[in-house]
Amino acid sequence: MSTRPVGTPTRGTTNPNRLRRMDRWIAAAHGPALRRAARPLAVDLGYGSAPWTTLELLRRLRTADPRCEVVGIEIDPARVAAAKPYAVEGLSFRHGGFELPVPEPPLLIRAANVLRQYEEGEVAAVWARLCGRLAPGGLLVEGTCDEIGRRHVWVALGPEGPRTVTFATRLGSLDRPSDLAERLPKALIHRNVPGEPVHAFLRDFDRAWAAAAPYASLGARQRWMRAVRELGRDWPLRDGPKRWRQGEVTVEWAALAPSNE
Repeated sequence: MSTRPVGTPTRGTTNPNRLRRMDRWIAAAHGPALRRAARPLAVDLGYGSAPWTTLELLRRLRTADPRCEVVGIEIDPARVAAAKPYAVEGLSFRHGGFELPVPEPPLLIRAANVLRQYEEGEVAAVWARLCGRLAPGGLLVEGTCDEIGRRHVWVALGPEGPRTVTFATRLGSLDRPSDLAERLPKALIHRNVPGEPVHAFLRDFDRAWAAAAPYASLGARQRWMRAVRELGRDWPLRDGPKRWRQGEVTVEWAALAPSNE
């Protein structure tokens, strides 16, 4: 008996290279786990109306491990049919949703710009369902970016739940760090109000950015790195200068989690 896919279709908006920041972080942060796996299987959930970002995910994961396989999953059967001509060895496309119709638990699930249309109260159940499908040592990366990938925020989750939040941006387009607030994932975007941890984090980030203004003469990257270093005095950051140089900063989820958790 066929089972109806779980979830609702996204708008389908997609552009080549849109998810490059997320993909580079995944390859760096999750590469060792991919290399240890007997079969490094990844899922691109809700890839949209065209498969460009799924093809790019395969290419970027294979810089970490050439054995990586990717399955693109879409709830809209027309999108799956349109993507199938792009299938190659190690890359396939399937009709489905949050139930993840793959032959074995994946080591990675990427869900970019999928939960934006859902209610905040629905996010925890989706996270739990997807995390429950992960292989041991697996990773779920769920987040939101703008149309051309200049600004991106994502949550990384393991089988036990959320671990970190990463903010990533094209530094030349940034006026101040709180500009990234518009790309917060659904679990946090409505929490950017006084009294909530994510609001305090972005407030402190803006203050550190302002204090680092003298470094702007050395370039936006140096100013960002100085601001992040200062931010790390009060917030539990999980990365270092190598990632900061990419226009990234990762903070522990527990520090930004909604105040009612």
